[in-house]
Amino acid sequence: MLRLLKKQGKASCMILFIAIFLVSLHTVYSETGAGTDADAKISAIISQMTLEEKIVMLHGSSLFNSAGIERLGIEEMKFTDGPFGIREELGRNSWAPVGATDDSATFLPTGPALAATWNNTLALEYGKCIGAEARARGKDVLLGPALNIFRTPLCGRNFDYFTEDPFLNAGITVGYVKGVQSQDVAACLKHYALNNQETERGRIDVQVDERALREIYLYGFEAGIKQGGALTVMGSYNKFRGAWLCENDYLMNKMLKGEWGFKGLVVSDWGATHSSVNSALYGLDVEMGGRGSGPDAYFMGSALLKAVQEGQVDEKIIDEKVRRILHVMFSIKKQQPDRATGAINTPEHRQTVYNVAAEAIVLLKNSAGVLPLNVDKVHTLAVFGDNAMEKHAQGGFGAGVKAKYEITPLAGLQNRLQDKVKINYAQGYKKQFQQTPGGRRFFGAPAPDNTPDTTLIQEAVKIAKSSDAVVIFAGSNRNFESEARDRTDLQLPFGQVELIQAVAAVNPNTVVVMITGAAFDLSVVEKSVSALLWSSFNGSEAGNAYADVLFGKVNPSGKLPYTIPVKLDDIAAHALGTFPGENGKAEYKESILVGYRWFDTKGIEPLYCFGHGLSYSTFEINSVKTDKSKYTQDGTIDVKVTVKNTGQTAGTETIQLYVHDTEASVMRPQKELKGYAKLFLQPGKKQDVHIKIPVKDLAFYSDTAMQWVVEPGQFELLAGFSSRDIHKTTLITVK
Repeated sequence: MLRLLKKQGKASCMILFIAIFLVSLHTVYSETGAGTDADAKISAIISQMTLEEKIVMLHGSSLFNSAGIERLGIEEMKFTDGPFGIREELGRNSWAPVGATDDSATFLPTGPALAATWNNTLALEYGKCIGAEARARGKDVLLGPALNIFRTPLCGRNFDYFTEDPFLNAGITVGYVKGVQSQDVAACLKHYALNNQETERGRIDVQVDERALREIYLYGFEAGIKQGGALTVMGSYNKFRGAWLCENDYLMNKMLKGEWGFKGLVVSDWGATHSSVNSALYGLDVEMGGRGSGPDAYFMGSALLKAVQEGQVDEKIIDEKVRRILHVMFSIKKQQPDRATGAINTPEHRQTVYNVAAEAIVLLKNSAGVLPLNVDKVHTLAVFGDNAMEKHAQGGFGAGVKAKYEITPLAGLQNRLQDKVKINYAQGYKKQFQQTPGGRRFFGAPAPDNTPDTTLIQEAVKIAKSSDAVVIFAGSNRNFESEARDRTDLQLPFGQVELIQAVAAVNPNTVVVMITGAAFDLSVVEKSVSALLWSSFNGSEAGNAYADVLFGKVNPSGKLPYTIPVKLDDIAAHALGTFPGENGKAEYKESILVGYRWFDTKGIEPLYCFGHGLSYSTFEINSVKTDKSKYTQDGTIDVKVTVKNTGQTAGTETIQLYVHDTEASVMRPQKELKGYAKLFLQPGKKQDVHIKIPVKDLAFYSDTAMQWVVEPGQFELLAGFSSRDIHKTTLITVK
C-alpha cells in the first residue's frame, strides 16, 4: 500500500483519505443509530470541519433546504411546510411551484379539527400519517405542529392552531410530535412563541407576565419538548419583552435550551432573523428565508463568519449550533439504510383522515331531534352554500396542500345517498371581496362583500319550500382566514346570515354546517335554525364525514376546542382593549384568564362554551370517586368516573375533568382542565373511566418565587361533558 501511494503521488493520497473518511462517516451514522455514543461521534465530525463549513450549515442553501458539507458526505437538511399536509414542491429559490406531477399529498384536517376530537391517540395517528408522507417526499423536518394559543378569534392563523386551553394543547401536541418522529422525520414546534395575532406580527412586542407565559402560552411547547421529544423549534416573527424571538436570550437560551434541556435545533421562521451577532449569541441555530441566495443573503452567513473572525462570536458557539444540527440528523437516521421510506395517501392514511374528520364535527344544537336525517323520510334534500362546493386545501397567503383529492360536502352527500334521496343544490351565497380603488383586494385585512345576493336567496327559498330538509354549508374559507392578516370582526361574511334566516323561515328542518377556522357571531343563526354543526377545514375526507354525521352513520362526538362568544367584546383581549395593541406593543392584561378561564371567572355567558358538543344519544355521570382523600405533593390522583349511556343510540362521549382550587393564596381561574378521556358506550350501558392527575399538575407558577407551587389545601374536582356542563364533583386535600 505504501509503495502504491508513493507511486501515485499526493493526489491519490488525498483521494484515499477522503474515501476512508466517508466510510468512517457512514459508520458514525450507523453506529449512532444503534445507540452508541452520539455526542462523541458528532464531535469527531465537527473536528474535521473548517469554520467556513460550519457557517455554511447555519443558513439556507435554498428556500427550503439548509446546507450540508459535500466534502464530508453530509447532505442538505430538507424542510417542508405542514402542519396539515406536505406542501407542493417549489423552486430552490422561488415561491412559485415547479409544476411537478408527483408532489400531491393528503390534506389532513386543520389544527382546530384535530383538537376538537379530544383524542390524543388519534393525534398520534395523524402525526404518523403526515410524517410518512414527508418521508415519502424525501423531507427531513416537518414545519409543524403549530400550537399557539387562541387568544382572539380574529387571529388569521387560528385555522393552523389547536385550542385556547394549554392542557388540551399539550395532549394533542405530544401525540402529533411522537407520530411524526416515529417516521424518522423531525417535528418542528411553531411558532415559538406568543404568535397570537397576525396584525403587525413582524414588529409587535408582546408584554405578558411570567405566570401567564408559563401557564398558558408555553405549556404546550414545554410538553412538546419534554414529553414529545420534539427535535426542532421555530422562532416566530414577533418580539417578546423588547427582543425579537429569534434572538431572545430568555426564551431561547435560558428557557428552551437551559431550563427545558432542549438538545435539538432552533430554526427561524422564513425572514424572521434580524441580526448576525445577537441571533448567534441568543439562541438561533439555522436561519431560513434569506433576502436572496448565497451566504451574503443571510445574517447567519458571511456576516456571521466575519463576526467570528473578528472575535464578536466565539467559535465554540458555532460548534454548538452544528452539534445541534447533527444531533437532529442522527436522530432521524439521515443517510442510514434502515431509515423509514414513507408512503403517500395509503388506505391507512385515508382512514386516519376520515376518522379525524368524523370525530372533529361538533353538534352544537339539535332541536326536536332534527338530526340525524332519515333516508326513509327525507326524499328531497336541499343543499345550499358556496362551502358545499368549496375546497380548502389551498387558499390565502401561506402554506397549503396540493391535495391528492378532496371530497366536498356536496360530493360526500352524493356519494353516500346515491339515488336514495334527490339532492337539489343552489349556491345561496357567493364568496366575494370588496375591491380597492386599484382594483385589487386589500391584502392587509380582507374585506368581504357582505351584501346579500337577493337573486341567489330567492332561488334557495323556492327550493327549500319544496324540500323535506335543508342543509346549508356556511362559514368561511382559506382566502378569508389567512396567514399574515387578521379578521376585523366576528361577522359571518358574504351575506350568509340573510340566506340562513330566509331559508329557515320557510323550512323548519334546516340544518347549518359551519366550516371555519375560528369562532363567528352565530347568535342570529343559532336562533333561526333547528340544528347547527361546527367543523374546521376538515381535510380530504371532509364530505364523506359530513354525510355520515348528517344521516346518522356516525354519532357526532366532537367537542369545541375554543369558546364561541355572544359578541366580540366578551373576549378578554377585546374587553380590555389590548388587541391588536398600541405603539408596537401588545399587553396581555388578562394574564392567565384566556378563553373559558375568563368567561367562567368573570361570570360571562358564552353562546357555546369550551368543550361543548352534543350527541345523538344522552349520557350521564353517576359518580366521581378518588382512590384517596389526601395526597402528598409527589402523589397521583386516580379519579374514577362512572358514565352511563342513557339514550337509545350507541355513541362516544368525552369525560372532562376540571379542577378548582378552593383555598388559593393567588388569583386562580374558576376552573382549569386537567384531564379528559373518550368512552364508547352502547345504549343503557355504563362503564368506569380512570383519569390520573399528578398532584404537580395542580400547581400555579409563582412569579415571585419563579417556580411552580402546589399549595396545601382543598381542591374540587369537577367532572362533566363541557366546561359548563358539570355533573359531579368531589373534594381532595393536598398535604
